[in-house]
This record gives sequence, C-alpha cells and structure tokens, in this order.
Amino acid sequence: MNAVHYHDQNILWNESLPKGHHWSGRLQKGTVLQITSLGANANLSLYLVNAAEKLERFNMPDSLKAQHTAFLTQGHVLYSDLGRVMASIVHDDHGWNDVLCGPSTAAQIEQHYGIQTFQDARNEMYQNGLDSLLVEMTKFGLAQQDLTATLNLFSKVTPNDVGELSYIKTDNTQQVIELRFEMDCLIFLSNTPHGLDESEHYKPADLELKLFKALPLAEQDICRDSCPQNQRGFQNNQRYFALTA
Repeated sequence: MNAVHYHDQNILWNESLPKGHHWSGRLQKGTVLQITSLGANANLSLYLVNAAEKLERFNMPDSLKAQHTAFLTQGHVLYSDLGRVMASIVHDDHGWNDVLCGPSTAAQIEQHYGIQTFQDARNEMYQNGLDSLLVEMTKFGLAQQDLTATLNLFSKVTPNDVGELSYIKTDNTQQVIELRFEMDCLIFLSNTPHGLDESEHYKPADLELKLFKALPLAEQDICRDSCPQNQRGFQNNQRYFALTA
C-alpha cells in the first residue's frame, strides 16, 4: 500500500535543530512542517500562537476535551482557545505526544543532569524547555504570561494507580511527525529533554525540520473528519477567514 502524502514533497526550507537548541518562526496556512528525529531520545516542546491575533493561542484542555483523548497523535488537531484549528497532525510515527507535563524547567534539568553553564560549556550547556521557549517568544513581544501548556512531540507519559506520571523511554531514531498548518502561526520550538526523563546523560536527539506546501484537503481528511467536533473546528476556521479576507 502506498503511503498517503499531505504535501507536494518539494522542500521549501529545511534546517537542523541540534540538541539543546531552540527556534521560532512564522509558518503560513497551507504548509506542512516535517520533523524527523535523528537519534534515539527525542523530545520537542512546541507552542503555537495565531500570527495575526497574538491573544489566540494553543489550548491544551480544549484540544483534549474536544477529541476525547489524553494525548495527541495522527488524526488529532491542535485547537486554539477560540475553538479554531491551528494545526493538524497528519503523520505521526511515534503515536503518542504528551500534552500534560509542559516544558522542562531549570530545576528539573539541574536535578537530573547538574549544572552546565554557557560560560563553561558554550553551546553544550544544559538548556531547559521553559527558558528556551521564553527566549524565542520575546522575539515576538510575548512573555511568560503568554505561555500555557505545550505539546511535547516524541514523548509518552503514563500514569500509575495513584495518578503519578512516568516518562516512557523509546527509540525515536528516524521517526517522523508532520504538522499541517490551518492558520498562519508563530511557532516556538525547544529541543530539550522532557521534564520527567531520567536519562543519565543530557543527550536529546538532534532533529531535522523541513517545510512543504500542503496539498488541498481531500473529500475525506484524516484530521477534519476524525470526529464531528473537528469538522466544526474547520468550519470555524472557514468562517474566520471569510470574515477577515
């Protein structure tokens, strides 16, 4: 069976995102961001803001509630706090992406790995997800009060009988996740360890980013038609763009 493609396979832009690094940019509606893990222990913290209306942001509770799930994967979408679809997960080799734990903090990274400062290690310093995202957000006039829950790509967590979450370590080498953007978004990325990852060494996988032009939505779409709520979310987008054209 041939693989289903949601983009034209012509690379518009590509960039590496090494371990410990962070990145931000504006991605347009109708593009697909392909993220490939080049190593075993990947975690990419991701946050989205509507590029045209910065008060509209990724909303984790609504994304989970609307789709009756506790994690996000292929077929799911990322909702904003206004009920519109920001991006769709059209491909996911990993199959489980954490939205409960948020980005790693300085205290978590220090507890797991110790302290490695820029003065001593330069680009090999031990970055954490929260501060990395905030560095990128300041470039667009945003601050910590503008950051809510993040999506942690390539990371799975599971609860025990009393509700305590544990990180499930997996080999992510050459796994691919693709996000199709349904509105112009500011995207903030941090390639840092998951906050619950207790690996002995600070070594998140290097990542490769590629951008493609999305194909038009087909009569049946893996994300839009996965549940009635998503169909309504896409209708909200259609109304939004019609009224702001």
